Amino acid sequence: MTSASATATKAPATAPAAPATPTAPSTSGLDAGLLLLRLVLGLTVAAHGTQKLFGWFGGGGISGTGRFFSSVGYPAGDAMAALAGLSETLGGLGLAAGLLTPLAGAAVTGTMINALAVHGTGAFFAPKGMEYELLLAAAAAALTLTGPGRHALDRVLPLPALRTARPSLGAAALALGVVLAGLTLLVRG
Repeated sequence: MTSASATATKAPATAPAAPATPTAPSTSGLDAGLLLLRLVLGLTVAAHGTQKLFGWFGGGGISGTGRFFSSVGYPAGDAMAALAGLSETLGGLGLAAGLLTPLAGAAVTGTMINALAVHGTGAFFAPKGMEYELLLAAAAAALTLTGPGRHALDRVLPLPALRTARPSLGAAALALGVVLAGLTLLVRG
């Protein structure tokens, strides 16, 4: 027979351990990938813009680029060269910095839509192909929809809508870029 005192000194049964709470997956790889894509895409497009605006990197500057724009049917070639140069330079720098990313991506996408229209669909591969412009347009559109990631100036702006990825905001910006690109193409005639 066991005594009551012996039973009372037995260690109480331990409760089963609580299951570990799952932690959210790390986004550091995603953010690093978005940063890399933004930097390469943005700086490449910005460099193309400075070719148009200032003649840097072997570009034609406003007058040379303006003559090209006139030759492919755009009225006011110098004005169109300035518009394309500013869209590429500011849009590219915005993408690289992750600053106003939806608008920067829409500017680059719209400009590349015009570049695709000028190149036509005669060939896909260089030197007369459209794969380069298509890749730039698709990458800019993708960044517009996904957002810039954590390593971006958008995260410190006092605009809460830019602090996290909002596909609806990206889609609206892309729609604006496509509409403006279409209007520019209508002017081209």
